[in-house]
Amino acid sequence: MDSIFAVKYRDGVIIAADQQNARSILVYQHNLDKITELTSHSAMGLSGPNCDIVNFGEYIQKNLALYEHMNHGSKLSTSAQANFVRGILAEALRKGPYQVNLMLGGYDEKSKEGSLYYIDYMATLQKVNFGVQGYASNFCLSIFDREWKEDMSYEEAVEVIEHCIGELNKRFMIDQPNFIIKAINADGVSVVKYGADPDDN
Repeated sequence: MDSIFAVKYRDGVIIAADQQNARSILVYQHNLDKITELTSHSAMGLSGPNCDIVNFGEYIQKNLALYEHMNHGSKLSTSAQANFVRGILAEALRKGPYQVNLMLGGYDEKSKEGSLYYIDYMATLQKVNFGVQGYASNFCLSIFDREWKEDMSYEEAVEVIEHCIGELNKRFMIDQPNFIIKAINADGVSVVKYGADPDDN
């Protein structure tokens, strides 16, 4: 029931995710943060069972922090991070797979540009300009296809994300009242807005 979607714009990437923790007919939380900050300039939106979202997100986050610590503050590029995540998923696929699909976005300080990657639980990796994971793909891909453009500004990217949320609220059978939106650009990872405060437990 997760809805994760992301779009690349001129100066970075925006990732949005619903904040619902649900299983079958039960809802446990309305303020979950499914967008894990990996480094100061990268994050990934995760779709799947809550246990896998938390375990996999923290595993990747801590391993990237360890790499940075062992290499005197040197960070992996967004492409290298995406390939590392793909490698972990491919290895797990042959043992005990993580049931996670994700959108990984980042801003590379050397190249001065953002990049976005679609990765699923089968370890499929694709660099994209926009992408959707979960049921949201039934509603949002056509919106991105129509509205995305190469030189999209931050404001235009947020507007497209808002269109996707609006379409889900209008047409999706399952109620997802709260969404969290994060931007990744030269200033790092920041929260654009949220429906419910993730820190309010």
